[in-house]
Amino acid sequence: MPASEMWVNVVRFGVRARLGVGLGIVLAASAVVAGQASAESPAAQATHAEPLVPGTPCSVSARSCVDLESQQAWLLRDGTIVRGPVRISSGGEGEETPVGHSLRVYRKDKDHLSEESRLPNGDPAPMPWSVFFADGGIAFHGGSPDRDSAGCIHLEPADAEAWFNDLQIGDQVQVVKASEELAARRAS
Repeated sequence: MPASEMWVNVVRFGVRARLGVGLGIVLAASAVVAGQASAESPAAQATHAEPLVPGTPCSVSARSCVDLESQQAWLLRDGTIVRGPVRISSGGEGEETPVGHSLRVYRKDKDHLSEESRLPNGDPAPMPWSVFFADGGIAFHGGSPDRDSAGCIHLEPADAEAWFNDLQIGDQVQVVKASEELAARRAS
C-alpha cells in the first residue's frame, strides 16, 4: 500500500477513535509513514540532551532516579548521588511501574493508608513515608523490596524516610529501564 494511502487510512481511524487514543495512534503512524524509526517524547529528548549522573541511568535534572531493570534507586542533588543505589521493588505483571523522564513529586503523606490495597482483615494497607510522583497514586513508600508492588516503588523503611525527607513537591523523578535508556541515548 502506498504511504499516502496508509496515511489516509490512519487518519480515518484516528478520527473514528478521537475520544480514545486516536490522536496518539495518528501521531505514531505519521512518524512511521515519514520513515522515522522511533519518535521520542519531548521530555525524553530533553533528558537525553543532558548528561547522565555518573553511576546512574538518569540525567542531571533528576532528583530521584529509578532503574526498573536493576531494581535500584538513587537520590540525587545537582547531578550528584546523595543516597544509593538502594534496593527497591517495583510493580508486578499487569501493575507495572510507569516509565517516565519528567515525573514530578505532587504529594507527600508520612502516614498514608491505601484505599486501593487492603490488609487481609480489610483495613487499608499502610504506606509509610509516601512520596507520590505519578498518576494513579504511584509513590515511593516503605514496603518490602522482596515482593512486587501494585506499581509503587517499595523502599526499606530507612530509605523510604530518606526519600520522604529529601524530595520536595515539584522535584523531578525519572523512572527508566537502563538498557533502553542507554540505547536511546546512543541513537540520538
